[in-house]
Amino acid sequence: MSTAEQNVETQREALITLGVSPEKIHLDRGVSGRRRVRPALDRALGELRDGDELVVTKLDRLGRSLRDLLDIADEIRAKGAALTVGRATYDPADPMGAMMFQVLGMTAEFEVAMNREHTREGVARAKAEGKYKGRQHKLSPIEAEKLRRMHASGDYTAAELGRYFGIHRTSVYRYLPNT
Repeated sequence: MSTAEQNVETQREALITLGVSPEKIHLDRGVSGRRRVRPALDRALGELRDGDELVVTKLDRLGRSLRDLLDIADEIRAKGAALTVGRATYDPADPMGAMMFQVLGMTAEFEVAMNREHTREGVARAKAEGKYKGRQHKLSPIEAEKLRRMHASGDYTAAELGRYFGIHRTSVYRYLPNT
């Protein structure tokens, strides 16, 4: 699940409908599919054995780029397992299954690229109309000033300030002068 707004139960129910037993379901919450390092995916791939089947509801739940999908397919094939996307099973070791998987992967990557392009177009249009305000700051001006004073005191590390203000350590540096 990439965002908190996405409903994990919808995917869980879809997997159960596809025949996956609930204790075998691995769900990453709050982790984008664009990231290759996803703890639940890594656990699921680690559990695969010869003759097993990895089940995903949609290909974009597995990866967002063809390169990433092909790497995952190679790992599935190396373990002697198959991949099921929805109700269709693709055996990465079978030439037809590999071809279909690649076609689906290219389609998924194309959809992601089109969504990204539409988002860019929408932002450009909103900027042209003066409606785009950009990403909002996490800290108010008063909080940002307090962060700068605390940092200047030398008593706090960036990590401590991040925890205190509820932001990531790297975000702390955005509020500091000349960093």
